[in-house]
This record gives sequence, structure tokens and C-alpha cells, in this order.
Amino acid sequence: MNPIHVIGGGLAGSEAAWQIARLGHPVVLHEMRPVRTTEAHRTDGLAELVCSNSFRSDDAANNAVGLLHAELRRLNSLIMASADVHQVPAGGALAVDREGFSAAVSAALAQHPLIEIHREEIAGLPPADWSNVVIATGPLTSPALADAIRTRSGEDSLAFFDAIAPIVHRDSIDMSKAWFQSRYDKVGPSGNGADYINCPLSREQYEAFVAALIAGEKTDFKDWESNTPYFDGCLPIEVMAERGPETLRHGPMKPVGLTNAHNPTVKPYAIVQLRQDNKLGTLYNIVGFQTKLKYGAQTQVLRMIPGLEHAEFARLGGLHRNTFLNSPKLLDAQLRLRAEPRLRFAGQMTGCEGYVESAGIGLLAGLFAAHDALSRTIAPPPPTTALGALLNHITGGHIETTDAGPRSFQPMNINFGLFPPLASPPTKKADGTRLRGNEKTIAKKQAMSARALADLDGWIAARLRVADAA
Repeated sequence: MNPIHVIGGGLAGSEAAWQIARLGHPVVLHEMRPVRTTEAHRTDGLAELVCSNSFRSDDAANNAVGLLHAELRRLNSLIMASADVHQVPAGGALAVDREGFSAAVSAALAQHPLIEIHREEIAGLPPADWSNVVIATGPLTSPALADAIRTRSGEDSLAFFDAIAPIVHRDSIDMSKAWFQSRYDKVGPSGNGADYINCPLSREQYEAFVAALIAGEKTDFKDWESNTPYFDGCLPIEVMAERGPETLRHGPMKPVGLTNAHNPTVKPYAIVQLRQDNKLGTLYNIVGFQTKLKYGAQTQVLRMIPGLEHAEFARLGGLHRNTFLNSPKLLDAQLRLRAEPRLRFAGQMTGCEGYVESAGIGLLAGLFAAHDALSRTIAPPPPTTALGALLNHITGGHIETTDAGPRSFQPMNINFGLFPPLASPPTKKADGTRLRGNEKTIAKKQAMSARALADLDGWIAARLRVADAA
């Protein structure tokens, strides 16, 4: 059999290659690192995590990304299996030891008999004799390939900036000022309810910190970057600060659900949280603190935070440009480029945002590509599932604006707003009493999650029946 070619060894490309090989079809995975690297990557490992080490909430009953975790596990996702093995404490979130996680994915792919890994840059469109290709080069696609895709599609790519949070050495944090606690003492899948390090600020300290953020020297934009919008889910802290003096207190520095262990009767005006970044517990990243400050300004400003006065940084924050397609116009329901159907796209390049979302779209692209190669029919997952809702947003769920302004399609994390509404939203509890207030929201999410998993199980069963018939 002619192999399917997967270009890009990030989370989406790795998952696509794994799914193709699991279905018994040979695959060649092309990764340009270390032949050519990027401004954000630091290793040549497959599925390297270049930003946070968190896969976010693991609560499948009440959170859309937790539901996506559950769906991927049901579909034998390599990314989720590796994350589960290498998780570190993070309250209600699933966070991983980034080095162990990448090593596990790399080893699984390298050891699979149907997967070849080629370390090379594909500088331009794939050769014409590659009849089945998945392009999963992510937000840092090499310029040569990006230009070729832009030319072939007849559409300009859209782009936004994605920022990287700093990482601090645990032993440089002053624990006489900071303390361990998860928000609302929530216990996660591998934690104990005290998984975050918390640094409290008084009102005076907070106001001085915000002023320093705004005044700090920032990295200059290049000419080609100057009109690129930020993704709202990953705004640099100084951009948030510029939107209003209280913005950070309602974002990454919110003081709710936490009590200062050193001074429990005084409520902090703001709190900075740090989350474990590696399995050893020697590194912690500053949650939500993506930044465009220059390195010198970063160290000065971040050391204004109580407990971080003498912080040593394993990595300072940074900023890189993300490129993605206007997918609703360019891609069909199976992620194929309408202008050239042999090319299929996956991951962040399609306009999803987040590690798990990228892996999910990579999984679907791999399934679609393998079924094409094996002459089997596969329907997209139901839109009531997290995978189906995300796919629908990318390929058909977006409504263009009617004015003459810029395109309105933007990257999206999975959320319950992408799911079809329930036919009959729950109105009563199990005991027959009426749901009130926030109870309705919780019950609705739980009902949507239950519906999603039931519909996914039905889709999996139908797909297996087709495979058995073939």
C-alpha cells in the first residue's frame, strides 16, 4: 500500500499518524526539527509542549474540555494515553511532565512497525504522487509551506499571537509568603487539593505591579506582525492590564476560593498562582502569565510579586505568531482542501485552539485519511459530541459577518456553546424538586456530556460494523 504522509510532528500530526497506523495502514511522519527549528520549540521531540503543560479540566461531566478528554480516551488516543501516564498534580486539571510526555509519544511512534519518521522540511506543496496527505504543521508552519498553501487555496491565511508563560524553579520561591492550595480546595485526578503555589498581593502591591506591567519594555513587532490580532484565550498579561486596572483581578490574578495560610484573616487583593510543570516538582509555571515583555523587564516585574522576589527562571515568557486557515471556506467536512482534496489539514492550522483540541482534530484527520486509503466510508462524529462540535465549528458551524470588514472566523477552544441545544433541558432534580439558579446550568452541562458520550459510543459501534463488513 502507498503510505499516507503526515507533515508535522506536533500533537495533531502525532495523533493522526498513530490513528492511521492503528487501522493497519503505513504512514510516513515528516518532522522538520531539528533540521529546521522554530522560535518557540526547544527540542526535537515529537508532541513538544511549547506553552503551558496543562490539558485543562479533566472533569468529563461538567466541562467541555474534560468531555473531549473522555472522548479521545474512548478512541484510543496516543496523546491522552501519554498524558495520563505522565500527569502531575494540578487540582482539577490534567497537567503533564512535558519532557516525559513528549518522550512517550516519540517512543510509541518510533516503535510502531507501520510508521516511518523522516526528519526533513517539506518546503512547498507535497509531491504530486503523494495521493493522501495530512498537513499538521501547526501555528508555526515553515514560511515556504505556508506560502505554497496560501497560493494553492486562493485565500490569505489569518494569524494571531500566542504567548508563552514563564517557568520558575520551585526552590527559588519564598514559601514564607506563598502557600499551597487549589482554588476552593478542589481535588483533581492526581492532586490533593493543594496543588498550586499562591502568591498574595495587597492593593498597593497590585497597583504597583499593574503600573510596572504597562510601563515595561515590550518586544517590538515586525512589520508583517503589526496587524495580527491576539487570541482572547491567551492574552499577554500586559495587554490585559492595558484594558483596565482591575482586569487582571478578574482574570489570572483573581483572589477567590483561596485563603492565605500565613494570614487567614486578611483577604488578599489579588493572587498569582503557579502550577507544577514537571513530574519532579522542581519547576512551576506562572498560570495565565503569558507576556510580551522583554526578558530584562520580565525579571524585574515578576520579582515584584510577593514570594517571587528571588525567583530563578527556567524559561522566560515569549510570543510567537500563529497561522491558521479560513477553514469554513477552504475545507470540506472531512478536513480536505476543496481546491486539492488529496491534502487534508489538522490541528491548530484549521482554527482550533488548545492542545487537546489539536489532538482531537488530528485524530479525526487520521481516521478520515485511513478510511479513504482503505476504501471505507466513515461519517463525521455526531455534532452532539465534543469532537463533532469542534469539527463543525471548523468546517461549517461558523457564520460570516455581513459587513465588509475582516474575516470573522477565529480559533476556538471547545466549549458547550458549540454543541446543539438539548431537545428537553432538565428542569427537575432526581428527587422531583425544581432546579434553581446555577443548578440549571450544571444540570444542562451534565446532560449534554451524557448525550455526547452516548452518541459517541453509537458512532464508534457503527464505524466498527462498517470495518467488519469491509
